[in-house]
Amino acid sequence: MGQPRVVVIGAGFGGLGVARALREQGLSDIVVLERADDVGGVWRDNTYPGAACDVPSPLYSWSWAVKRDWSRRYGTQPEILDYLRKAAADEGLLDLVHTGVEVTAVRFDDVTLRWRVETAGGPSYDADIVVPALGQLSNPVVPAIPGRFDGPTFHSAQWRHDVDLTGKRVAVIGTGASAIQLVPGIVDRVASMTVFQRSAPYVVPKPDQAYRPRHHRLLTRHPALIRAERRSWFWLTERFNAALSGDAAISRPLLAALRLAWRGHLRRQVSDPALRRKLVPSYHLGCKRLLFSNDWYPALDRPHVDVVTDRVTGLEATGVRTADGRLHEVDVVVWGTGFAATEFLGPLTVTGVGGRDLREDWAGGARAHLGISVPGFPNLFCIYGPNTNLGGSSIVNMLEAQAEYVAQIARRIADGGARLVGVRPERYDAYDREMQQRLGRSAFAGCDSWYLDGARITTNWPGLVAEYRARLAHVDWNDLEEVS
Repeated sequence: MGQPRVVVIGAGFGGLGVARALREQGLSDIVVLERADDVGGVWRDNTYPGAACDVPSPLYSWSWAVKRDWSRRYGTQPEILDYLRKAAADEGLLDLVHTGVEVTAVRFDDVTLRWRVETAGGPSYDADIVVPALGQLSNPVVPAIPGRFDGPTFHSAQWRHDVDLTGKRVAVIGTGASAIQLVPGIVDRVASMTVFQRSAPYVVPKPDQAYRPRHHRLLTRHPALIRAERRSWFWLTERFNAALSGDAAISRPLLAALRLAWRGHLRRQVSDPALRRKLVPSYHLGCKRLLFSNDWYPALDRPHVDVVTDRVTGLEATGVRTADGRLHEVDVVVWGTGFAATEFLGPLTVTGVGGRDLREDWAGGARAHLGISVPGFPNLFCIYGPNTNLGGSSIVNMLEAQAEYVAQIARRIADGGARLVGVRPERYDAYDREMQQRLGRSAFAGCDSWYLDGARITTNWPGLVAEYRARLAHVDWNDLEEVS
């Protein structure tokens, strides 16, 4: 075939990582299409006050772009975005990115045996290989609540910096990972705040700290310490992953210790017994994402903050109505309601061999071999696809493994070893059965969470990152077939 053309969709950690892995394999005809006006993915979009990572920075970074001068153990949004941009620029990846290009459809041509990538009001691109890297947390969700609020209303991922919250009565709907950061980030500015909680999260102390100049000097003099620090955090987060996967030897004592840490954290930081009772989760630890914060509980314990557990039933001109009939009058409504995590390719239309519609294939819940490949869609490889998310640890490690796996296949296509590569249906089915069986024994099972699509857990990986990396380190060509 010669040099195949690869179109990557999305320029966050996933898409840029794929572009780099393809280049490492000697491929050069690469285009990265990004709907926004800059690279960065979730770290470009989520600019709400207090936005930061809940994975330590030495681990939440590319293995090939070591940064020794993080300002904090847990990177903030501006610093992570700056890191991503600089690392991509240093690798020459920004030259591959076309910004302001929103992909609307990807269609396989049964005659040319190539993919047609269609964009909104722009040019189309022909590709031999297509790599959607849209992420699981890229499309904000606003619940379909009846009524209309007359004041400013916006999602945490679409923060309105032009809206001054000083002295305002603010409603925050949702208590997930974004809310526990933005509420402390604005609580001192507002006149009053009403936090609407559908389900209380488990929140444990965040071992964050600012790095001192001595720390940076030490890493500069002894670069091996950077790798050692990364390995240490990896080992620690892998213990947590083992507990979530249902490894009884680790699960019982570690989850019990975390539950004790949560309970002590709540008691120390919330003085009001009635409020403490509201903040006790109704599910087992690990079933939903464990959250890390040192200032969430103190923010809720302020005199001008009210936590409401009654269901939101409607919006009205002056506020939020709840199931008890009460109207909570506010000036601004902020949605902290997360993302459509189980809608893996969002609004993108993907049509495979013979007009096969990926939405129809995924009607009962998304699935993909290794989270990457689906039968009937040859040379289409998802990044951060079904069952590749983590309950703990760094997703960047998972994305790197996927990027290197896809690059190996692309290299074989370039070498003429294959033209159209797809997963064997029997391997696809066997892998999906394995995932659902293992997930059914994991801590993720047993409650209603954003991990679920119907009865299936479609987002999460049920094991260790090390296992996933090992399975993708070398392509098992017995899993794949040449599609004619």
